[in-house]
Amino acid sequence: MDEMLNNLSTYGYIVLFLYTLGGGFVALLGAGVLSFMGKMDLSLSIAVAMIANFIGDALLFYMSRYHKAEMMGYFKKHRRKLAFSHLLIKKHGVWIILFQKFVYGLKTLVPLAIGLTKYDFWKFSGYNAIGAAIWAVVVGGGSYLFGGALIEGYKMVADKPYIAPLMLLIVGGSLWFYLSQATKKK
Repeated sequence: MDEMLNNLSTYGYIVLFLYTLGGGFVALLGAGVLSFMGKMDLSLSIAVAMIANFIGDALLFYMSRYHKAEMMGYFKKHRRKLAFSHLLIKKHGVWIILFQKFVYGLKTLVPLAIGLTKYDFWKFSGYNAIGAAIWAVVVGGGSYLFGGALIEGYKMVADKPYIAPLMLLIVGGSLWFYLSQATKKK
């Protein structure tokens, strides 16, 4: 266990950067807990996650704006979710750009959906930077503040390994049910 923590504290920032390009909630959570344990620096972890998350969403926006033909294969399977993202953008405007990072599934679709519209790239980038900063501070700081409780939760799951798949099934099933209901034809 100590060797794994040493590896994470050594290479953790690189892993955190790469993982948070595409979302990285779990990686940032882990970095916050490792910061709580004194193995990583919290400020550096938050900065790395914020920058990578900003870059990841900017790349998604760019790909959907300038490479629509290549992206259409992906959109065929997710038309309803994409339409749902468009509705959320129209209904909530800037707020959806700021807080889409907290909702699994929307994190990828919202920048793609916005890239398909005529929304200004620089305007999106500004709101994306603010959203990435809020996300990184809330998740990284929260996992640091609740590091002791998260470590105890990990120990409980390690003692009773059937709890983790059950929790994943409940959370994943709830999210799937919500998205399928929200995008259902009426």
